[in-house]
Amino acid sequence: MASANRERLLDKVDEKNCPGCRMDRAKEEQTGVPYKNLSYIWIVSLCTALPISSLFPFLYFMIRDFHIAKREEDIGFYAGFVGSSFMVGRALTSVLWGVVADRDGRKPVILMGTFSVVIFNTLFGFSTSFWMALSMRFLLGCFNSLLGTIRAYASEVCREEHRALGLSVVSTSRGIGLIIGPAIGGFFAQPAEKYPEIFAKSSIFGRFPFLLPCLLISIYAAGVFVSCWWLPETLHMHNERVSARFDRCDVLEASSNEISEVENIKDVDRRVAPSKANLLKNWPLMSTIIVYCVFSLQEMAYTEIFSLWAVSNKKYGGLGFSSQDVGIVLAISGLGLLLFQLLLYPPMERVLGPIMVTRLSAVISLPLLSIYPYIAMLSGLALHLVINCASILRNALSVSLVTGLFILQNNAVPQNQRGAANGISMTAMSVFKAFGPAGGGALFSWAQKRQVAAFLPGNQMVFFILNLVQFIGLVLTFKPFLALPPLRSKENVARKT
Repeated sequence: MASANRERLLDKVDEKNCPGCRMDRAKEEQTGVPYKNLSYIWIVSLCTALPISSLFPFLYFMIRDFHIAKREEDIGFYAGFVGSSFMVGRALTSVLWGVVADRDGRKPVILMGTFSVVIFNTLFGFSTSFWMALSMRFLLGCFNSLLGTIRAYASEVCREEHRALGLSVVSTSRGIGLIIGPAIGGFFAQPAEKYPEIFAKSSIFGRFPFLLPCLLISIYAAGVFVSCWWLPETLHMHNERVSARFDRCDVLEASSNEISEVENIKDVDRRVAPSKANLLKNWPLMSTIIVYCVFSLQEMAYTEIFSLWAVSNKKYGGLGFSSQDVGIVLAISGLGLLLFQLLLYPPMERVLGPIMVTRLSAVISLPLLSIYPYIAMLSGLALHLVINCASILRNALSVSLVTGLFILQNNAVPQNQRGAANGISMTAMSVFKAFGPAGGGALFSWAQKRQVAAFLPGNQMVFFILNLVQFIGLVLTFKPFLALPPLRSKENVARKT
């Protein structure tokens, strides 16, 4: 009888006070796709991704203006360090932010992350030296904790039948951000040179030629920060809510027998506190994270190399594009990616499953990347047509690949460990991605110096190594390395433990 009274009283507390329980009730009442919640996921994921790669189209020119590179061929080397500093910062703090998200909720971490974009991304636009640019990108990475948290949030805010769509929205918005970000950088960097009739050389945008794209992204982040005040929380917070409930006079509504059952709050806390398994011993989670890291390394190196390759001189095997040309290509790719992920990915995932979509995307990417060095031999309309088609297909495959891995990661853990699990994933991924720009920049710089080599001259070596990393990731998606997580038909929420 006492146990039944305690159960009934705890359920009453859960119903009224726990944000996770409120979200569960809202999900039970959903009759269709939760568009409002998906819109929150979309804008936050976009805010996360925009500053990551927005600098790549103009980074070459920024490093040149810093006068730190002694030769033109060395610009890519220094550019790699600036690109990597963001990932180094994120690697150092992602687990911490994941633990905070599991303890205090998803919403506070999301608010902190969006606000950090406003501050540090703007300061990066004011950079006047290599070291200032490096430090601002590092600090931006330290506080950019949004991707792991919003992935956990996306898996919790949707009913099970819409979970793949929710995580697809994360991947799509992130992928578009990684494309639109460079497009913004390409269109709006050095505005006094591109649009002299609008921006004078004596204006602030003339004196700080790379401020405008950073400022535009920061303004968007400020809008997201304000919008997220209305973001519904999804984390179950039973311990804190139980204690608060019985600290208030509302407890007088309970019977004397019920009060005696909950006087020992420590016992109640033990009753509702979920046990937490060691995540490092969860092989389905850890194997998926390792595979994700390998593909993330390749993705980040490609992002850095593509922009450097596109703006480099044709005599070095590049496309000879301006930063504005690169912006146009990436903007077109973003539109194509949006249509693909929203219309084609969800039914593909339902039919083939996330792991098969990941493998097919990796396989198709191999021959696609192999033709990139030969695209530089084209010119005129043919060049623009082929590079746009290749870029759309490449980015769609890349985002489809990581979306499947997102699903596997979040299925491998219960909700009360999802923030920490995504924090570990973000840390490991950021370490690998930190090597992406630095390694990609160094590789690109080295390849440009070996244009007449007998084996894979020039950029052929660059795209061969990108394909090699992609192939390693593909091999790791098979057994015995990759262990698939068990299917979770329902959340293991705290009130059911």
